[in-house]
Amino acid sequence: MENQVIQIKTISELHEAFGLSKPKHPLVSVVRHADMKLQNDFTNQRFSFDFFMIVLKGNQKATLKYGRNKYDFQEGTMVFLSPNQIISTDSTDFSDSQEEWTILLHSDFISKNNLLDLFHKTHFFSYDSHEALHLSDDEKMALSNIVQRIESEYHQHIDKHTDNIIAVNIETLIKYCQRFYDRQFITRQYLNKDLLSKFENFMVDFFNKENRIPTVIECGEALNLSAYYLSDLLKVETGKTTKEHTDLYLINKAKNLLINSEKSVSEIAYELGFDYPNHFSKLFKSKIGLSPSEYRNLN
Repeated sequence: MENQVIQIKTISELHEAFGLSKPKHPLVSVVRHADMKLQNDFTNQRFSFDFFMIVLKGNQKATLKYGRNKYDFQEGTMVFLSPNQIISTDSTDFSDSQEEWTILLHSDFISKNNLLDLFHKTHFFSYDSHEALHLSDDEKMALSNIVQRIESEYHQHIDKHTDNIIAVNIETLIKYCQRFYDRQFITRQYLNKDLLSKFENFMVDFFNKENRIPTVIECGEALNLSAYYLSDLLKVETGKTTKEHTDLYLINKAKNLLINSEKSVSEIAYELGFDYPNHFSKLFKSKIGLSPSEYRNLN
Protein backbone atom coordinates (compact mmCIF):
# COMPACT_ATOMS: atom_id res chain seq x y z
CA MET A 1 0.00 0.00 0.00
CA GLU A 2 2.96 2.30 0.64
CA ASN A 3 3.77 2.59 -3.07
CA GLN A 4 0.18 3.41 -3.98
CA VAL A 5 -1.41 6.83 -3.88
CA ILE A 6 -4.51 7.13 -1.73
CA GLN A 7 -6.95 9.39 -3.56
CA ILE A 8 -9.09 11.45 -1.19
CA LYS A 9 -11.95 12.86 -3.22
CA THR A 10 -14.05 14.67 -0.65
CA ILE A 11 -13.52 16.75 2.46
CA SER A 12 -15.53 14.16 4.39
CA GLU A 13 -13.02 11.47 3.38
CA LEU A 14 -10.14 13.60 4.66
CA HIS A 15 -11.87 14.17 7.99
CA GLU A 16 -12.36 10.43 8.37
CA ALA A 17 -8.77 9.55 7.35
CA PHE A 18 -7.28 12.08 9.77
CA GLY A 19 -9.48 11.19 12.73
CA LEU A 20 -11.58 14.34 12.63
CA SER A 21 -15.28 14.76 13.34
CA LYS A 22 -17.60 15.05 10.35
CA PRO A 23 -17.28 18.35 8.46
CA LYS A 24 -20.01 20.93 8.93
CA HIS A 25 -19.86 21.96 5.25
CA PRO A 26 -19.39 19.59 2.29
CA LEU A 27 -17.18 21.97 0.29
CA VAL A 28 -15.09 23.88 2.84
CA SER A 29 -13.50 23.13 6.19
CA VAL A 30 -11.08 24.61 8.72
CA VAL A 31 -8.91 22.00 10.45
CA ARG A 32 -6.77 22.59 13.55
CA HIS A 33 -3.71 20.36 13.38
CA ALA A 34 -3.87 19.55 17.07
CA ASP A 35 -7.12 17.70 16.34
CA MET A 36 -5.61 15.48 13.63
CA LYS A 37 -4.92 11.84 14.46
CA LEU A 38 -3.43 10.08 11.45
CA GLN A 39 -3.13 6.30 11.68
CA ASN A 40 0.43 5.04 12.23
CA ASP A 41 0.35 2.84 9.13
CA PHE A 42 -0.09 6.03 7.06
CA THR A 43 3.53 7.10 7.76
CA ASN A 44 5.23 7.75 4.37
CA GLN A 45 1.93 7.02 2.67
CA ARG A 46 1.31 9.14 -0.42
CA PHE A 47 -1.98 11.04 -0.70
CA SER A 48 -3.68 13.01 -3.44
CA PHE A 49 -6.55 15.36 -2.63
CA ASP A 50 -9.27 16.59 -4.98
CA PHE A 51 -9.41 20.05 -3.43
CA PHE A 52 -7.28 23.08 -2.57
CA MET A 53 -5.44 23.30 0.75
CA ILE A 54 -4.04 26.39 2.50
CA VAL A 55 -1.73 25.34 5.33
CA LEU A 56 -0.15 27.31 8.17
CA LYS A 57 2.52 25.24 9.91
CA GLY A 58 5.16 25.67 12.53
CA ASN A 59 7.75 23.49 14.22
CA GLN A 60 6.81 19.83 14.07
CA LYS A 61 8.39 16.41 13.83
CA ALA A 62 6.63 15.53 10.58
CA THR A 63 8.27 16.49 7.29
CA LEU A 64 5.99 17.20 4.37
CA LYS A 65 6.97 16.17 0.87
CA TYR A 66 5.33 17.43 -2.30
CA GLY A 67 6.56 18.70 -5.63
CA ARG A 68 10.27 17.98 -6.05
CA ASN A 69 11.39 18.60 -2.48
CA LYS A 70 10.88 17.78 1.16
CA TYR A 71 10.10 20.62 3.49
CA ASP A 72 10.89 20.91 7.19
CA PHE A 73 8.47 23.52 8.45
CA GLN A 74 9.64 26.51 10.40
CA GLU A 75 7.39 28.56 12.60
CA GLY A 76 4.96 30.65 10.58
CA THR A 77 5.35 28.86 7.25
CA MET A 78 2.54 28.63 4.71
CA VAL A 79 2.13 26.29 1.77
CA PHE A 80 -0.60 26.19 -0.86
CA LEU A 81 -1.66 22.91 -2.45
CA SER A 82 -3.76 22.59 -5.59
CA PRO A 83 -5.91 19.54 -6.39
CA ASN A 84 -4.17 16.28 -7.38
CA GLN A 85 -0.77 17.17 -5.95
CA ILE A 86 0.78 14.10 -4.34
CA ILE A 87 2.00 14.65 -0.78
CA SER A 88 3.36 12.46 1.98
CA THR A 89 4.67 12.85 5.52
CA ASP A 90 7.32 10.84 7.33
CA SER A 91 5.52 10.99 10.67
CA THR A 92 2.04 10.93 12.16
CA ASP A 93 3.14 13.22 14.98
CA PHE A 94 1.45 16.54 14.25
CA SER A 95 1.72 19.74 16.23
CA ASP A 96 -0.23 20.11 19.46
CA SER A 97 -0.66 23.82 18.79
CA GLN A 98 -4.14 25.13 18.05
CA GLU A 99 -2.48 28.02 16.19
CA GLU A 100 -1.71 25.78 13.22
CA TRP A 101 -4.47 25.18 10.70
CA THR A 102 -5.44 24.01 7.25
CA ILE A 103 -8.27 25.38 5.12
CA LEU A 104 -9.81 22.86 2.72
CA LEU A 105 -11.57 24.26 -0.35
CA HIS A 106 -13.34 22.20 -2.96
CA SER A 107 -13.26 23.50 -6.53
CA ASP A 108 -17.06 23.63 -6.58
CA PHE A 109 -17.03 26.12 -3.69
CA ILE A 110 -14.51 28.28 -5.54
CA SER A 111 -16.56 28.21 -8.76
CA LYS A 112 -19.91 28.89 -7.11
CA ASN A 113 -18.60 31.87 -5.15
CA ASN A 114 -16.85 33.83 -7.91
CA LEU A 115 -13.34 32.97 -6.69
CA LEU A 116 -12.22 31.16 -9.84
CA ASP A 117 -10.50 34.15 -11.48
CA LEU A 118 -8.66 34.97 -8.26
CA PHE A 119 -7.38 31.41 -7.94
CA HIS A 120 -6.32 31.33 -11.61
CA LYS A 121 -4.33 34.53 -11.10
CA THR A 122 -2.80 33.23 -7.87
CA HIS A 123 0.34 31.37 -8.84
CA PHE A 124 1.48 30.18 -5.43
CA PHE A 125 -0.79 27.14 -5.56
CA SER A 126 1.68 25.92 -8.21
CA TYR A 127 4.86 26.75 -6.28
CA ASP A 128 7.17 24.00 -5.04
CA SER A 129 7.63 23.16 -1.36
CA HIS A 130 10.87 25.13 -0.99
CA GLU A 131 9.04 28.22 -2.27
CA ALA A 132 6.80 28.41 0.79
CA LEU A 133 5.66 31.69 2.32
CA HIS A 134 7.49 32.68 5.52
CA LEU A 135 5.45 34.93 7.76
CA SER A 136 6.47 37.49 10.32
CA ASP A 137 4.63 37.42 13.65
CA ASP A 138 2.43 40.33 12.58
CA GLU A 139 1.61 38.68 9.26
CA LYS A 140 0.81 35.41 10.97
CA MET A 141 -1.53 37.23 13.35
CA ALA A 142 -3.28 39.03 10.48
CA LEU A 143 -3.99 35.77 8.66
CA SER A 144 -4.98 33.92 11.81
CA ASN A 145 -7.57 36.60 12.56
CA ILE A 146 -9.12 36.07 9.13
CA VAL A 147 -9.13 32.30 9.63
CA GLN A 148 -10.88 32.74 12.98
CA ARG A 149 -13.67 34.61 11.18
CA ILE A 150 -13.92 31.81 8.61
CA GLU A 151 -13.92 29.24 11.38
CA SER A 152 -16.61 31.09 13.32
CA GLU A 153 -18.86 31.18 10.28
CA TYR A 154 -18.07 27.56 9.49
CA HIS A 155 -19.36 26.47 12.90
CA GLN A 156 -22.64 28.37 12.50
CA HIS A 157 -25.74 26.71 11.12
CA ILE A 158 -25.54 26.90 7.32
CA ASP A 159 -27.92 29.43 5.78
CA LYS A 160 -28.10 31.42 2.54
CA HIS A 161 -25.38 33.83 3.76
CA THR A 162 -22.82 31.23 4.85
CA ASP A 163 -21.00 30.65 1.58
CA ASN A 164 -20.78 34.34 0.71
CA ILE A 165 -19.36 35.31 4.11
CA ILE A 166 -16.77 32.51 3.98
CA ALA A 167 -15.88 33.38 0.37
CA VAL A 168 -15.31 37.06 1.20
CA ASN A 169 -12.88 36.07 3.94
CA ILE A 170 -11.14 33.54 1.69
CA GLU A 171 -10.65 36.29 -0.89
CA THR A 172 -9.20 38.58 1.77
CA LEU A 173 -6.87 35.82 2.98
CA ILE A 174 -5.57 35.13 -0.53
CA LYS A 175 -4.97 38.82 -1.23
CA TYR A 176 -3.02 39.20 2.02
CA CYS A 177 -0.92 36.17 1.07
CA GLN A 178 -0.17 37.80 -2.27
CA ARG A 179 0.96 40.93 -0.45
CA PHE A 180 3.17 38.91 1.87
CA TYR A 181 4.72 36.99 -1.05
CA ASP A 182 5.55 40.30 -2.72
CA ARG A 183 7.20 41.37 0.53
CA GLN A 184 9.15 38.11 0.60
CA PHE A 185 10.44 38.70 -2.93
CA ILE A 186 11.59 42.18 -1.96
CA THR A 187 13.24 41.25 1.36
CA ARG A 188 15.20 38.46 -0.32
CA GLN A 189 16.69 40.66 -3.01
CA TYR A 190 20.23 39.58 -2.14
CA LEU A 191 19.23 36.02 -3.08
CA ASN A 192 17.21 37.19 -6.07
CA LYS A 193 20.19 39.00 -7.60
CA ASP A 194 22.10 35.73 -7.69
CA LEU A 195 19.12 34.01 -9.32
CA LEU A 196 18.87 36.77 -11.92
CA SER A 197 22.51 36.28 -12.80
CA LYS A 198 22.02 32.52 -13.08
CA PHE A 199 18.94 33.06 -15.23
CA GLU A 200 20.83 35.31 -17.62
CA ASN A 201 23.66 32.75 -17.87
CA PHE A 202 21.13 29.99 -18.52
CA MET A 203 19.60 32.00 -21.37
CA VAL A 204 22.99 32.54 -23.02
CA ASP A 205 23.98 28.88 -22.69
CA PHE A 206 20.62 27.59 -23.86
CA PHE A 207 20.48 29.70 -27.02
CA ASN A 208 24.08 28.78 -27.81
CA LYS A 209 23.31 25.07 -27.60
CA GLU A 210 19.68 24.71 -28.66
CA ASN A 211 17.92 25.64 -31.85
CA ARG A 212 14.68 26.50 -30.09
CA ILE A 213 13.11 28.67 -27.44
CA PRO A 214 13.25 27.44 -23.81
CA THR A 215 9.91 26.87 -22.13
CA VAL A 216 9.14 28.60 -18.85
CA ILE A 217 9.23 25.17 -17.21
CA GLU A 218 12.77 24.56 -18.50
CA CYS A 219 13.83 27.99 -17.23
CA GLY A 220 12.47 27.19 -13.79
CA GLU A 221 14.02 23.73 -13.65
CA ALA A 222 17.41 25.17 -14.55
CA LEU A 223 17.26 27.27 -11.38
CA ASN A 224 15.51 24.64 -9.24
CA LEU A 225 12.36 26.76 -9.13
CA SER A 226 8.81 26.21 -10.25
CA ALA A 227 7.90 28.00 -13.46
CA TYR A 228 5.38 30.23 -11.69
CA TYR A 229 7.70 31.18 -8.83
CA LEU A 230 10.48 32.18 -11.23
CA SER A 231 8.08 34.22 -13.33
CA ASP A 232 6.62 36.00 -10.29
CA LEU A 233 10.10 36.68 -8.90
CA LEU A 234 11.28 38.13 -12.22
CA LYS A 235 8.14 40.26 -12.45
CA VAL A 236 8.84 41.81 -9.05
CA GLU A 237 12.55 42.31 -9.72
CA THR A 238 12.49 43.43 -13.37
CA GLY A 239 8.88 44.14 -14.30
CA LYS A 240 8.95 41.31 -16.84
CA THR A 241 7.82 37.68 -16.63
CA THR A 242 9.92 34.70 -17.72
CA LYS A 243 8.13 34.63 -21.07
CA GLU A 244 8.78 38.31 -21.61
CA HIS A 245 12.47 37.81 -20.82
CA THR A 246 12.83 34.92 -23.29
CA ASP A 247 10.99 36.95 -25.93
CA LEU A 248 13.27 39.95 -25.32
CA TYR A 249 16.41 37.82 -25.57
CA LEU A 250 15.05 36.30 -28.75
CA ILE A 251 14.23 39.68 -30.28
CA ASN A 252 17.70 41.03 -29.50
CA LYS A 253 19.28 38.02 -31.13
CA ALA A 254 16.99 38.45 -34.13
CA LYS A 255 18.00 42.11 -34.46
CA ASN A 256 21.65 41.13 -34.57
CA LEU A 257 21.02 38.50 -37.26
CA LEU A 258 18.90 40.88 -39.35
CA ILE A 259 21.58 43.57 -39.31
CA ASN A 260 24.75 41.48 -39.50
CA SER A 261 23.83 38.58 -41.76
CA GLU A 262 22.47 37.99 -45.22
CA LYS A 263 20.09 35.26 -44.06
CA SER A 264 16.48 35.55 -45.09
CA VAL A 265 13.78 36.24 -42.52
CA SER A 266 12.63 32.63 -42.85
CA GLU A 267 16.14 31.30 -42.23
CA ILE A 268 16.48 33.48 -39.15
CA ALA A 269 13.10 32.31 -37.89
CA TYR A 270 14.09 28.65 -38.21
CA GLU A 271 17.48 29.33 -36.62
CA LEU A 272 15.75 30.87 -33.62
CA GLY A 273 13.55 27.82 -33.18
CA PHE A 274 10.30 28.90 -34.79
CA ASP A 275 8.38 26.25 -36.70
CA TYR A 276 6.69 28.87 -38.84
CA PRO A 277 8.33 32.14 -40.02
CA ASN A 278 5.05 34.04 -39.76
CA HIS A 279 5.00 33.34 -36.00
CA PHE A 280 8.44 34.92 -35.73
CA SER A 281 7.37 37.93 -37.79
CA LYS A 282 4.24 38.39 -35.69
CA LEU A 283 6.21 38.32 -32.43
CA PHE A 284 8.89 40.65 -33.78
CA LYS A 285 6.36 43.23 -34.94
CA SER A 286 4.43 43.05 -31.65
CA LYS A 287 7.63 43.90 -29.74
CA ILE A 288 9.36 46.31 -32.12
CA GLY A 289 6.49 47.82 -34.08
CA LEU A 290 8.12 46.86 -37.39
CA SER A 291 8.26 43.67 -39.39
CA PRO A 292 11.69 41.95 -39.57
CA SER A 293 12.09 43.16 -43.17
CA GLU A 294 11.16 46.73 -42.27
CA TYR A 295 13.63 46.68 -39.38
CA ARG A 296 16.42 45.38 -41.65
CA ASN A 297 15.77 48.07 -44.24
CA LEU A 298 16.07 50.81 -41.62
CA ASN A 299 19.65 49.78 -40.72
